[in-house]
Amino acid sequence: MSKSVSNVIKPRKTMKDWLIENALIVVIILMVIYTAFSADNFVSFNNLKNILSNVSVRFIIALGISGCLIIRGTDLSAGRIVGITAVTTAIFLQRPDASGVLYQNIAGTPIPLAFVVAITVGLLFGLFNGLVIAKLHVPPFIATLGTQIAIYGLNMMLSKNAPIGSLNTSFSIFGAQGVTIGGLQIPYLTFIAIFVGVFMFILYRYTVYGKQMYAIGGNEIAAEVSGVNTQKSKILIYTLAGLLYGVAGFLLTAKTGSAAVTAGTGYELEAIAAATIGGVSTSGGIGSVPGILVGVLVFELLKTCLQFLGITPEMTNVFQGLVIVIAVALDIRKTMRKK
Repeated sequence: MSKSVSNVIKPRKTMKDWLIENALIVVIILMVIYTAFSADNFVSFNNLKNILSNVSVRFIIALGISGCLIIRGTDLSAGRIVGITAVTTAIFLQRPDASGVLYQNIAGTPIPLAFVVAITVGLLFGLFNGLVIAKLHVPPFIATLGTQIAIYGLNMMLSKNAPIGSLNTSFSIFGAQGVTIGGLQIPYLTFIAIFVGVFMFILYRYTVYGKQMYAIGGNEIAAEVSGVNTQKSKILIYTLAGLLYGVAGFLLTAKTGSAAVTAGTGYELEAIAAATIGGVSTSGGIGSVPGILVGVLVFELLKTCLQFLGITPEMTNVFQGLVIVIAVALDIRKTMRKK
């Protein structure tokens, strides 16, 4: 009897509900199909390679920010941490014999050491965010907004407001090349992103770290009562996010072959939108690595389609802003429907 009653009261998802909840993905798929038929060179190996390179960097950023969202937080400093780690990477990997070297004493650093420095810088900023949020109980929005502004100032001083180029040749080749399969060149960056994605999938799904993260997002008070050290978990989540931003900043510099104070600008909003499109709930406790990948890919395809359709950069920003609002609105609708 109780089984039949539960079946009656359980809300059934109709096709209309599914279409509304996945409206953004459906619309962007239709846009991709339209662009493929109407724009030259959209369906090409070169364009696919560019999409893979962009998705690789942004996927790692979205993975970092996803943990913050799952525990009902956020990270508005993500883009700036990516930016300062990108600039740090460029400073260490400038060729010492090139003209206009910013810091002669550290130029020409070996690539592995530059990578360690970049992820350490990202990790330290992430740790700072985690400590402020967990220990001082500053709301994540305010804490990371303050960090965002401070890092931008630090980055301006570090870069001396000058673009940084003339990087290690092997590093630039690494960022531009990849493994050729048939006519498609899969960037080396993509293989790194796949490795990071697999690591995060295992971390989220099969470890105590992941279980505690989802528990905090579902109900922080209940998680504390059940023995979860929520302060420690938050610090770890934001620290790992910072480390991933450092990896992304390193790869971004490899991809572009240079860096500037504007590197990473707005990436945190793209990452939040992509994660939300991919099923990470702003209400906490929900999100998966495969979903995040889908969200990043969908958001990148949107930008690429707008570019090939001749939409101006100004209007592209308008469309991206609307997508962010709609993605969060649809997420709230899904959350309310479950309740």
